[in-house]
Amino acid sequence: MKRTILLAALTILAASSALAQTAAKPANEDANTPAVATPDTTNPNAPVAGANSFTEEQARQRIMNAGFSNVADLKKDDKGVWRGKAVKAGTTSDVALDFQGNVATQ
Repeated sequence: MKRTILLAALTILAASSALAQTAAKPANEDANTPAVATPDTTNPNAPVAGANSFTEEQARQRIMNAGFSNVADLKKDDKGVWRGKAVKAGTTSDVALDFQGNVATQ
C-alpha cells in the first residue's frame, strides 16, 4: 500500500514538472513584424512559407503595386509562395509573393 502511494506521488510530481517545462512559445518572436505586409512594411525574411490565399490575379496585382510590370509565369509552389518573373527599372527578375503579401526578388 505504501509503495502504491509513493508511486502515485512520484508520478504526479514527474507529470507536473514536465508540464512546467513545456510552456508555449510566443506565436511571433518578432512582434514588430506585421502579419500582413503593407506597401511601407516588408518582412526581412521574405518570402515566408505558409498557406497563401491570394489568387493568381491578386498576386499579379500585388507584385505590380510593388513597382513591377510584365508579371509572367506565376505559379504557386509547394510552400505557398507565388513565383514568377517581372520587370522593374528595365531589369527582369525572379519575383516571389508570400502569404503575408511580401514581394521579394530572388
